[in-house]
Amino acid sequence: MTANLFQPYTLNHTLTLTNKILMAPLTRCMADENLVPTQAMADYYARRAEAGLIISEATIIRPDGQGYPNTPGLFSTEQIQGWQNVTQAVHANGGKIFAQLWHTGRVAHPHFFGGGDVLSASAQAVEGSVPRMRELTYQTPKAATLEDIEGLVSDYAQAAANAMEAGFDGVEIHGANGYLIDQFLHYDSNRRDDEYGQTPENMSRFALEVVDAIIARIGADRTALRVSPGAYFNMGTDARDRAVFDYLLPELAKRNLAYVHAGIFDDAMEFDYLDGRVSSYLRKVYPKTLVGVGSYSAETGAAAIAESKFDLLAIGRPFIANPDYVAKVRNGEAVVEYNDAMLAELV
Repeated sequence: MTANLFQPYTLNHTLTLTNKILMAPLTRCMADENLVPTQAMADYYARRAEAGLIISEATIIRPDGQGYPNTPGLFSTEQIQGWQNVTQAVHANGGKIFAQLWHTGRVAHPHFFGGGDVLSASAQAVEGSVPRMRELTYQTPKAATLEDIEGLVSDYAQAAANAMEAGFDGVEIHGANGYLIDQFLHYDSNRRDDEYGQTPENMSRFALEVVDAIIARIGADRTALRVSPGAYFNMGTDARDRAVFDYLLPELAKRNLAYVHAGIFDDAMEFDYLDGRVSSYLRKVYPKTLVGVGSYSAETGAAAIAESKFDLLAIGRPFIANPDYVAKVRNGEAVVEYNDAMLAELV
């Protein structure tokens, strides 16, 4: 039932994956106080190196992108060196690993970066408080100025260059799940009236500028993007969003990215304005390599690949519970069921 998951997959002329099972990005909040990856993190990723590709936990591109405690960064020399330890451990075990580049936008909190502005597409706050630190409530963000946007694009590109210095095989830009880039792509969070708002072309501009800047630094073959066409996390739905992604995704296809990755917690969710599931919509609009995710098992994911619903399968929480997930699937062994208590330590 899962044999197709164990066929190699060629992403492009420089990257071939040994199998079609990807380890999805999983925020673990286990970096040190300087947001430097630890030896425990290196051991954790190395144990999962049999995945066709590991996508790292979301990794912030600069200090004001932080919205959760102890999330790793890729903007200091010490952080780059910490990640070198991780990538060397993964490569020693025969694996490949991309860094997921992250700025949380309006769900950042000044507590983490010593005060200052929280940046977003518009001054539209999200309700609630910081996970794991409920005493910190979200702030009303500042609408990023044109100068701010220019700086953000530059810092994304520098983080991508830092990732390659750290030994990563490429980067996945986090443009999904209600974070900064996604905040430009949805009408709920983007109320701008300048060249970054109001129309699909304008609302896609920031995402494409980030993609293009990173391609210029490290190459399209080493660049991927995660997107959430369906607003579902820290974001209100708006049927007009469909037109934004109808414009964005064909533009991405022109750029020959390594892949596009769906951002959804459960792909059984349906969105009226997408005519169904996120994965189904992406397959209609984006003709190149697509990564599916969202509560799939190996069996249901293999079936979806067989039906050409997507090309590669990203698995999340089962990888927390099963460092040897790939071997267990290959051998037809039962997998350990995930539970939240497993978040307390890296195994």
